[in-house]
Amino acid sequence: MEDEYFEEEDFNTRFSGRTVTRILQQVVPYWKMVIGFLGLVVLITLADSIFTYFGKQLVDNAILPGDKVALRAILTNWAALSIASAAVVFGFIYITGILGEMVRYDLRRKLFNHLQELSFSYFDKTPVGWIMSRVTSDTERIADLVTWGLLDVTWGITSLIVAGVFMLAINWRLAMLVMIIIPMLVIVAYYFRRRILVEFREVRRINSKITGAYNENITGVRVTKSLAREDQDVQEFQKLTGLMFRASYRANWLSALFLPAVQFISAFGVAMVVWYGGVLALSGDTTVGQIQAFIGYVTFMIWPVQEMARVFAQMQQSIASGERVFSLLDAVPDVRDKPGALETAHLEGDILFDDVTFYYEKDKPVLTNFNLRVQPGETIALVGPTGGGKSTIVNMLCRFYEPKHGRILFGEHDYTDLTQHAIQSRIGMVLQTPHLFSGTIRENLRYGRLDATDDELVEAARLAGAHDFIVTLENGYDEQVGEGGSKLSVGQKQLISLARAILADPDLFIMDEATSSVDTLTEALIQRGMEQMMVGRTSFVIAHRLSTIKRADRILVIEGGQIAEQGTHAELIRAGGHYYNLYTRQFRREREVALGL
Repeated sequence: MEDEYFEEEDFNTRFSGRTVTRILQQVVPYWKMVIGFLGLVVLITLADSIFTYFGKQLVDNAILPGDKVALRAILTNWAALSIASAAVVFGFIYITGILGEMVRYDLRRKLFNHLQELSFSYFDKTPVGWIMSRVTSDTERIADLVTWGLLDVTWGITSLIVAGVFMLAINWRLAMLVMIIIPMLVIVAYYFRRRILVEFREVRRINSKITGAYNENITGVRVTKSLAREDQDVQEFQKLTGLMFRASYRANWLSALFLPAVQFISAFGVAMVVWYGGVLALSGDTTVGQIQAFIGYVTFMIWPVQEMARVFAQMQQSIASGERVFSLLDAVPDVRDKPGALETAHLEGDILFDDVTFYYEKDKPVLTNFNLRVQPGETIALVGPTGGGKSTIVNMLCRFYEPKHGRILFGEHDYTDLTQHAIQSRIGMVLQTPHLFSGTIRENLRYGRLDATDDELVEAARLAGAHDFIVTLENGYDEQVGEGGSKLSVGQKQLISLARAILADPDLFIMDEATSSVDTLTEALIQRGMEQMMVGRTSFVIAHRLSTIKRADRILVIEGGQIAEQGTHAELIRAGGHYYNLYTRQFRREREVALGL
């Protein structure tokens, strides 16, 4: 499972004001909308307080005196305020909904754009499920906090202030009695805050692992079924969901305790108002309408306090989500362009690996003092045992990684003096495992060059040997390939990948074991397309089937991060060394398979 090698950052258990500030900054670009919906919330809070005050007037000025004129006037005002309140509620709900969608869009766009800038090393060590959880559920929680959460908090605070002002205006002694419960609420909130946040951090961490497990099991479903691993996978998944259940249970248990504690304190405030209000009423120092209004205002305060308590509990989840989202946004690429890096139109001149050393893990070098010079238009084949450093060489050539020591030059330029775009836009690459994007064949081909015409697409497909099978499909070039090209065979996907590389018209062409997983007929088609592609281009070919590289200008045998031997096919066969042994063993196996031995 991926959690065995990925250690997520352990966030501090203390409340992070910096994280809250960064979360709130997401609405800064839409400050006019924020002011608009907060203003509407204040208006609806005032309206609610006025409704309660109307209730006092109704009792003291209309019902008890029996004044029908006052009754009609109060009810008319009540109806008018009700209509205005309905319009205000519609306004702030509409604005809040739109604002939430904008925040979600912005966050997900920032995350996606930043992911495009991160180096391969980040994706090597970070599970896909962790990333997906950041982009989906965590951004959702942040957007909810800065919209509906902010709305509820504003409404709650405004309600407390407005209710306090009205209560002070009606009877200051009863108002001071009610104020006693506010410090009690603060103490309870402080007590629960840290405990709830710790548990929700654990919930978000385990949720990332569950998302990763989903991703692994769905993408690897064929392997799971072919090895009959369903029961074991279910058991492993149950362990994760069990951890999620226990962490969620603890978090929700604390949240469940928090709300009743707030309700109990609020009910205590109502009881004090009823008791002391009754005492004042008996002594003639207050009226029935004032007591009713006070009970209404205390109840009016209780609901916002309860809502703020709910938002407070949700805020702990949002802070935990924010910490993870911002940790992704703060991730720094290992490979970055220098200030003033050059943007060249073409990669020209010799390619030079000058005393290059590279490792993925310290003290475990993959290449050590590696040296190689490649002339323009030369075809270099890389062969050797798995783990010898072949793929690392081409990955460094593409600047997916950079040397730890030494340098790589294109012509006279150290390639770190060039932009990544200048290098990678001039390289065409066909991988061992071809990847197609959901969409049509035409769209996947055009991914190689977005401004290519339909005629250029067809010509590239012809050169790659893909055109003949494409035209036999029901919709031809407009055939849907499915997710990851699932509706096509591996060979067909590889031919389309080759056509895509041809369409890009690169200066440097790389084939990374592109024929290792295809049948003999498809291999012949790919080989023919490769030969067309490599004419006049510097090319690197990593080969599993040695018969495909006989025509290479130079074959390098890579072992232990070094060039064990090099030369043409004929020269290496005559030398009788590493390549000779590899070639004869493979040739013998192929003959035995052909003869059924």
